[in-house]
Amino acid sequence: MNKLVLMSKSKVDELVNTRSGETKFGEQIMVLPSITNIYDDLKHLDVKYVLIGLPEDVGVFANKGKQGTCKAWDATIKILLNTQNNSLNQGEQLCILGHLDFYEAQKQLSKWDQNNERHLKKARALVSEIDKEVSNLVFNIVKAGKIPIIIGGGHNNAYGNIKGTSLALKNKINVVNFDAHTDFRALEGRHSGNGFSYAFAEGFLNRYFIFGIHENYTSQNILNEALNGENTIKYNTFEAIEVRKEFKFKSEIKKALKYVSKANFGIEIDCDAIANIPSSAQTPSGFSVNQAREFVHSFGSHKLAAYLHICEAAPTKKTEAQVGKLIAYLITDFMRANSN
Repeated sequence: MNKLVLMSKSKVDELVNTRSGETKFGEQIMVLPSITNIYDDLKHLDVKYVLIGLPEDVGVFANKGKQGTCKAWDATIKILLNTQNNSLNQGEQLCILGHLDFYEAQKQLSKWDQNNERHLKKARALVSEIDKEVSNLVFNIVKAGKIPIIIGGGHNNAYGNIKGTSLALKNKINVVNFDAHTDFRALEGRHSGNGFSYAFAEGFLNRYFIFGIHENYTSQNILNEALNGENTIKYNTFEAIEVRKEFKFKSEIKKALKYVSKANFGIEIDCDAIANIPSSAQTPSGFSVNQAREFVHSFGSHKLAAYLHICEAAPTKKTEAQVGKLIAYLITDFMRANSN
């Protein structure tokens, strides 16, 4: 765990804006002052959720995408710590563990060109190293009996989430993915577009439901090979739900939940699926923020929800508050739903 940077009490205090007569989330959450054995430390901690940050966009670079996902963690933590703590929104069940330090990997990106195949190959090798860190941390959190909430980075990190959870539970897991894309690209070296295909090929992922893929951005090859109905992958499209109105949003949630809840399942939220949210593949046409919140609530309410991952948000200085507030809403929606 040499990449793990613990969230400190002093950092929390620095970020929380206290106000007389109010209690903020940051005044109630837990942090670990130090680590001796992360599994034991977390196992004996009286919380249900463990929040971790993945400030990287190596996987996005390796997929020839727009960088900026490395900034989502900092944007989120500032807002989350300053939400109100009350009987409806309780921070006592959350440990903010900290973030994985990918500074050296990020530094390499500034020297590389996405159009250079040799540089892409190097970036994809780096993603494989990031996979090891993510899967190991998620493994220890889940093994300790806690639910990881993973924020930031590209969708490459779905692989580490799935692998770590699967190994901790000693079984394949299911996943529902709220996404404009399948992220089931070829096994061509790791990047943000093939986290699920690698997890599937390596036996960590069983049932996979992709919710709301965009018909304009799904290749025929993916439709032929991954989504042909002969395996454990199911999907619906954004256009079928929101444009042609062939299916109702709530009904599709129920269908997807019934499919993935046959076993422990992960919840993946790609901010590319939400209209006008700064992300690595920002879209003018997508689900609303309120629909994303409803989605998280619906799946988070189930007792077999194993983790929540919110990724691909790419805030700028101008939009960091907007992105931070969105992700903070999704985190607290999940906690409220899952605690009931």
